[in-house]
Amino acid sequence: MDLDQRQDANQWVSKRKRAREKTINYKTPSPSKKKNTNCTSVPEMIVKGEEEIHPETSLNKDYMEQVECDSQEDLFGDYDSFADDSSFLAQFEDVGRSLTESGKEDRKDAAVEFLMTFQDPNLLNYLQNDKDKVHNHPAKNVTLSTGEAMKVCSGQKSNTASEQICTEGFSVMHPRSPDETDELPGSQLALAEEFNSLLKKSKTKGFKSEASQVLNSCDSDPPDVPSVLENETLNLNLVQNQSRTTNSGTSKQMSLKDQMKNAMAGNAMVSIPKASKSKQLKEIALSEEINVAMKTIEATSGADMGPFYGLPSKVKELIFQFKGIKELYEWQHSCLMLQSVQARKNLIYSLPTSGGKTLVAEILIMQELLCRKNDVLFILPYVAIVQEKVRGLSAFGIEFNFLVEEYAGSKGKFPPIKRRQKKSLYVATIEKAHSLVNALIETERITNLGLVVVDELHMLGEGSRGAILEMTLSKILFTSKTTQIIGMSATLNNVSDLQHFLKAEHFASNFRPVQLKEYVKICDKIYEVDHKSEDYFTFSRVLSYKYSSNMEKIDPDHLIALVTEVIPEYSCLVFCPTKKNCENVSKMLCKYLNKSFLTIKEKEKCALIQELKNIGNGMICPILRDTVPFGLAYHHSGLTNDERKLIEDAYTAGILCLLACTSTLAAGVNLPARRVILRSPYVARDFLKTSQYKQMVGRAGRAGLDTEGESILIAQEKDKKLVSNLINKPLEGCYSNLIHDNEKGIKDLLLSLIGLKVAQTLDQIVEFMAGTLLGVQRQQFFKGKSFLEVIEQALEPLMEKGLIKGKISSRSNEEEIYHKLEVTKLGHATFKGSIDLAYCDTLNMDLKKGLEGLVLGNYLHLIYLVTPYDIVSQCTPDWMIYFRQELEEFWAYHALFKDLTHKLSYCVKPELVPLMEVSGVQEARARQLYKSGYKSLTYLANANPDVLVKTIEHMSKRQANQIVSSAKMLLNEKAVALQEEVEELLRLPIDLPIQSESTLTAR
Repeated sequence: MDLDQRQDANQWVSKRKRAREKTINYKTPSPSKKKNTNCTSVPEMIVKGEEEIHPETSLNKDYMEQVECDSQEDLFGDYDSFADDSSFLAQFEDVGRSLTESGKEDRKDAAVEFLMTFQDPNLLNYLQNDKDKVHNHPAKNVTLSTGEAMKVCSGQKSNTASEQICTEGFSVMHPRSPDETDELPGSQLALAEEFNSLLKKSKTKGFKSEASQVLNSCDSDPPDVPSVLENETLNLNLVQNQSRTTNSGTSKQMSLKDQMKNAMAGNAMVSIPKASKSKQLKEIALSEEINVAMKTIEATSGADMGPFYGLPSKVKELIFQFKGIKELYEWQHSCLMLQSVQARKNLIYSLPTSGGKTLVAEILIMQELLCRKNDVLFILPYVAIVQEKVRGLSAFGIEFNFLVEEYAGSKGKFPPIKRRQKKSLYVATIEKAHSLVNALIETERITNLGLVVVDELHMLGEGSRGAILEMTLSKILFTSKTTQIIGMSATLNNVSDLQHFLKAEHFASNFRPVQLKEYVKICDKIYEVDHKSEDYFTFSRVLSYKYSSNMEKIDPDHLIALVTEVIPEYSCLVFCPTKKNCENVSKMLCKYLNKSFLTIKEKEKCALIQELKNIGNGMICPILRDTVPFGLAYHHSGLTNDERKLIEDAYTAGILCLLACTSTLAAGVNLPARRVILRSPYVARDFLKTSQYKQMVGRAGRAGLDTEGESILIAQEKDKKLVSNLINKPLEGCYSNLIHDNEKGIKDLLLSLIGLKVAQTLDQIVEFMAGTLLGVQRQQFFKGKSFLEVIEQALEPLMEKGLIKGKISSRSNEEEIYHKLEVTKLGHATFKGSIDLAYCDTLNMDLKKGLEGLVLGNYLHLIYLVTPYDIVSQCTPDWMIYFRQELEEFWAYHALFKDLTHKLSYCVKPELVPLMEVSGVQEARARQLYKSGYKSLTYLANANPDVLVKTIEHMSKRQANQIVSSAKMLLNEKAVALQEEVEELLRLPIDLPIQSESTLTAR
């Protein structure tokens, strides 16, 4: 209790004492007890009687004397109980008999005391004031003579002494502020509320007369006296009426002792109210934003923080600032308001490409991070999209104090750093997400994941990557029942299987922000796709572009005519079947474009060429050197990450108006166009799938820029029937890939389940597998074979390779007994390093052999050891780090590979590595920043974006903002990690042995 509350309590105590002193003359003196030297005891005050409380005495004196009392003093002296002290009970009985004999002067004094409280406007203002914590009692400067009081209040007398006590004590019993209400016992608050309800129901004349007697006792009340004071007065008279009632229908008045016993017993039985009146008033006074937010996501378990779907208004402002979005589409609002979403149930939602699916996911992510304070995992299909998303969300993380951690390529820490103060958003590729989930399960932190969002959910049905995604989601579903899973895709067919697998509800819409018109070009004729037509084609027009005989040979598909209809005013994407075709198309188009294309944004194009040269250490691809001046470029996996990023940014900024690209861009970064041209209905030698076609044509139409989008599929006459089927047949189903490629997926899954101790016996494994997508679809895959047989068959090669040990099952008394399986050291290293089971034993032997003659003169031997057996373009140098860490005999590799991995990840000079860690900073940009004085992460994090734009050549304001935001996020992440490490070192161990002093002395 603070000083203000203690003073208020002393005032309340002193007033109650004076009220008792005026009417009670104890006949039996109190036994001698120890007294507080600073406070007069109750019996002594009674002996002094009228001398101390004469009505002509200033209230200031009484008030100041009582404030000096110790607030901790027991008002009943040293009596432990009323019932145990017969002397004290006798005093109450005497007082009860003497109540009706109280004199007329005492009643006059009571009226004076009553008027002294209510006649002063300052005191009334004090009763209404709840704003200041420290009050000066307004009555302390008030002196009212008996004569003056009697003029104001004449002839108004109480019937009994008990009425006099209640009336005189009213001014102090009424709480002076809502804060004082909090100090009263809950039983008294409840009793007061009960009296209020009884007061409204009471219609007896006696009660009305009692109420009018008190209310009319002062004929000069200020007009601004609040009605609550009148209600409290009526309530107190009701208490008096009840105190005069009899117990058994007799007219015998209850003694004061019995009244107090009944009151105390009643108070003990009254339930404590859930909230005091002051708290209710504070809730009513909450801000408009909080009220709107509570209506918006009322059913969520987290706290509401603002009006934007439970989020602060700043989130909406940042969305407008970085995305240019002012208002959500109707479908986005409907999706966010779904009962399943508000109840945190799993959800799958599907819409056409460019419909705005990602924004809904980002809002849900913000709700989980800010409102529910849980970590979030965001799974994306490609490294480029992960990097783009990290840059885009870093500003939100800085503003709202959460971390955005990148898990792609060589970035990511396993297990992630455990943070107590800040929450993390893990943005990861499919493979990194699987490793991350494994690490969280192993460290028993999987329940920290509140939400998992999966973009391009249809990838569950795409080869080995689909199998990895299925393993990841299955483990989350099995190990954490509190984690919500949100899946989104533009191309889903067998949604019911996915709903069963994810235990999710489904939301679908055909909304597109920009209308899409689909066309098919055959020879020089263009047909519009018409689903109502018999052959699904309706003739639209004939190309009018004039071709020479030479041009006809070079461009038989009339690409020049199709692209010049839209560029350079609008943008265009040309999807080609191969990487080589992308390069050839861009080079061919430049030969026949008008020379006027060279003058459009000439300065920006020159800057782009220079940046490409900087990235290539002074060299640039000859094709890009020729095509960029015309505003054209190619885009495929043959470009370096730096080159691809520069070309994407230039296309977004309008410097480039056409990209010749492969189909991977359709599911990659967001690069919409006014017109999309499909160079061929083939991808390499395979005919297009419906899902691939939908992904490509879905890039047509830029929301907010175009009123419509166009797609044109170039086909030959011989493929007309296949194209007709492609356009109109339903999307392909999404099926499990765990048993494809010689059951590689299911073997990897079983090894990790046993290694992570998620399922170690055959019956546990069967239970887990039943919850996978393969388990949902097992009737389609295993005809004539039981699920148990399939699992046993997959476990056998793991035992043969020495990856697991133990007996699968045995029989005892005709009962099948399943034994516990365990992984070996080799098996543990294999699943933690995500090593291909086909190469794990070979890799183990090669590393052992390498130890016999390890060459440390340079890095060549180490590079040889980390080279994958099946070299792929997506490989990273740290693919087997966990393998050598888990096997003790490879301890020598630990320090060597750590340094090598760091060097191979960036391939730059050591001084540039800290800058290269920032998302969006590549080698050329890092050199520019270093030369300009930004030599470390700290410099870059504290840089002014406006200064960067002026200092760094060819840097846009958007790039500067993203780089600074990413640097701040990375610096914050490193600082938090160091703080957590320090706290962990200084924390007292929970299992610290406790030794007594005698034990230590004996030693």
